[in-house]
Order: sequence, then structure tokens, then C-alpha cells
Amino acid sequence: MEPGTSMPPRVHAIPLVRVRAHLVDEEPATLVDAGLAGSSARIERALAAHGRSLADVARVVCTHGHPDHAGGARELTERGIEILVHPADAEMMRTGWREALRRPSRGRIFAAMTPELPTFTPLLDGEVLPILGGLEVIHTPGHTPGSVCLYGARDRVLFVGDVLQRRFGRVSHASVLYSDDHRAAKRALQRLAGLDVQVIVFGHYPPLTVDAARTLSELAGRSGT
Repeated sequence: MEPGTSMPPRVHAIPLVRVRAHLVDEEPATLVDAGLAGSSARIERALAAHGRSLADVARVVCTHGHPDHAGGARELTERGIEILVHPADAEMMRTGWREALRRPSRGRIFAAMTPELPTFTPLLDGEVLPILGGLEVIHTPGHTPGSVCLYGARDRVLFVGDVLQRRFGRVSHASVLYSDDHRAAKRALQRLAGLDVQVIVFGHYPPLTVDAARTLSELAGRSGT
């Protein structure tokens, strides 16, 4: 991948309601994130634009369990697609409205909004997925207990979900309004400092393709420990 390109050639953004999922167009195909519940029709139309269908998708990797990223996962697993999510977030997704209202917190409310998964494959820290020549799972808790980033060394690409945001072109920490533990989310950035990254792929914003590695290092430095 040459400097200045927006994404690795096999990675395509899929615009959904309030979020971007991403298609990794390999054999088999992979989706990163699944959008809100009810997103399958939009996903199917986007796949068709790339000459693909849901039958080509082997797995969905959820960066975290919030409803705009994992809400659509249940309907995809019902279509026979493997869903990968960190166990901490899969457990949170079991939260019902009764519990969320009895012991209200930001995390429980978001969890109650996300359909529980009937089955899932655990995403484990340090695991290397057979995607993009090897996509490493980096557990970065804070935004949610099970938030992960996905690092592809071959293409120097980092999927960050909502661990980072890029509002008005400026990269910053996960939103304090939507994070379970904002301090933990800031500390987790230390794990990203020093990665050889050329492209940062966000869940809600266009990718960063200029000075990505330096941006990560400087942001982690300002975050402290």
C-alpha cells in the first residue's frame, strides 16, 4: 500500500446508519462490525455493489458490543455467519432492560440496547486472525470492557472501532459521553504507541492516512498511565 492511499486495496467502507462497517474482500470475506439491529439489508446492498453477497461472508469481527457496532450481529449469526467478539462484551450483551433499569449505568443501558448473541467465538488478546495476512487482536478496554483494536502488520492498518475518534479532522480519545471508563480507555492507548501504522480505520469517521503512527504515539504520550 502506497502512502496517501485511503485504505488497503481489499478493505471497503460500508456506510450504515450512524456507523461504518468494513468489508475485507478476501476469500472468504470478513466484515468488521455489523451496525445497528436491522442493518442486514443495507449490508447486503453494499456487498452487492462489490460483487459479493452474505453467502461470501465467513465471519463478522465486532470491535465492541455497542448497539451501533454489534446490534446487527444477531441477525447475521442467524444467517450462519460466525460472530467474533471479546467475551467481556458478549457477557455485557446479555444484560436485559430489567437489570439495566434496576442498576442504571451507561454500559448497562447500551448493553440492553444490543441484541444478545445466541452463539459467538471469543476474541482473545494477542490472537492473530487469518485476515489481511494476519490481523492481531489488541484488547483496549475502557470504551467498553471488551473493546478491541485490530492490527494488520502487512498492510500497516489499524481498525480502532470507537477506541479513537476523529472529529473535525482531529484524532482524540474515545468519547467520554459513550465510554464505560474513560480513564481506562485513555490508558489502553499505550498499547497502540509504537505500532507501525500507515492507516487508522475508524468506526464513524474517514480513515487517517497521514502521520498515523506519529499521531498514535503523541496521543498515547498525552494520555499518561
